[in-house]
Amino acid sequence: MLSMTPADAGREPRAGQDGAPERAPELDARFAAWSTRLHAPHATALEPERRRAAVAIVLHATPRPSQILLMRRAPDPKDRWSGQVSLPGGHVDPGDVSLLATAQRETREEVGVDLQRSARALGRLPDVQAKARGKLLTLWITPFVFACHEPVTPVPGVEASEAFWFPIERAAHGELASTRLYQKDELTLKLPAWDHDGRIVWGLTYEMLTGFVETLGLGGAAT
Repeated sequence: MLSMTPADAGREPRAGQDGAPERAPELDARFAAWSTRLHAPHATALEPERRRAAVAIVLHATPRPSQILLMRRAPDPKDRWSGQVSLPGGHVDPGDVSLLATAQRETREEVGVDLQRSARALGRLPDVQAKARGKLLTLWITPFVFACHEPVTPVPGVEASEAFWFPIERAAHGELASTRLYQKDELTLKLPAWDHDGRIVWGLTYEMLTGFVETLGLGGAAT
């Protein structure tokens, strides 16, 4: 089961008179502004000739500082990214009608969050070609951005060993900057990473989240 510290959980929205979470107006305005910087989420027809996958960048339903949902992949010898910190997501299944549906299904299966009920899709980022062990794969990943409109409690499924809220704005401002040593043949490479309480974000996840940060301007002026 998920173990969350107060720092991970973040600040919960205040309760309104009816007991429901009260949405901060600045949060709605912020999400609306961000959606204009992203590609439309539904224009993602499946292409049978390409191997495709989708991931979800899920924003916590609180005002600043922004937090996103990450997971650690469960140990699995068949998984290229076994044990690594990642975004929830995975390959397209035959029953998926779109890449958006893939991101929603995988998030539900891996971390127990129903994005169709608890979040809205703000948009998507450009596709990223997958890499593993220093080699490009014939697999393209589409990152979708979701904003939760109510508090959610992630519960790891069989493919995840933990789920946690990651302080993306702290990372964007350099507070979590770190490196990851990677051995490729006889070379030792020092790759950029973020370190959040010993959880290392690097590789493909770092690449996609860096694109997210740059697209939305999180490391610069307030939006």
